[in-house]
Amino acid sequence: MESTGKILNTPVSSSASVVERIINQLTEAIIAGELKPGDQIPTEMELASSLQVGRNSVREAINVLSHFGVVEIRRAEGTFVTSSFSKKMLDPMLYGLILQKDSAKDILELREVFDIGIMNVVIDLCTEETVADIRRAYGELEKSVMNPAADPQAVLDQDIAFHSVVNSSIHNRLVNEVAGYIDRITIPSRIQTMKMILENSHQKDFLNLHLGIVRMIESHESENVVAVVKEHYQYWRLIEK
Repeated sequence: MESTGKILNTPVSSSASVVERIINQLTEAIIAGELKPGDQIPTEMELASSLQVGRNSVREAINVLSHFGVVEIRRAEGTFVTSSFSKKMLDPMLYGLILQKDSAKDILELREVFDIGIMNVVIDLCTEETVADIRRAYGELEKSVMNPAADPQAVLDQDIAFHSVVNSSIHNRLVNEVAGYIDRITIPSRIQTMKMILENSHQKDFLNLHLGIVRMIESHESENVVAVVKEHYQYWRLIEK
């Protein structure tokens, strides 16, 4: 096949490694719509010619994009832009967040910003059924937290379940996937947070923070979202200092 898009007919720049430049150019072509979900991308030979690079570099770039879930290599058919969302697409972001300097602080801020956006949408779309589901999730969290034999992992599991019900109420798969990834990278510090709460008998205060979310959603108090979310992570913020 022939490459007809402007981006894939432009020689790669020299500001990064050849493989990185090829990855960037293929990605830009997808973002710009020159390559759409399900489209077959040009062959290695065609890309090598249009981008003025070696075939081995093209092959390596395509393999990287395949591992990231951006393209799909079909033997005997060719390489195609992935036509549906893959969890692998979020892995690079996950690793980048974990490895960067001051990641704990940045991850906490990311979670706060994410939750502020989620809460606003939940409040906007809230129904009686939504509130009932969230109240049930709160009830399960309360049972776990107030259990005399409660342990940090069990409490964290119910905390994640509570927030999952809130996130799921807007029926957006990508939001749920991103929320799941944020949960994964916050588990170590949140375990420590739960341990601190249980050891210092702050169970009721912890539950009240969640009850504040329930009541805010139930009352459609969108003007209180930022304050409620920031207050919600007061214990977690102590751990991250």
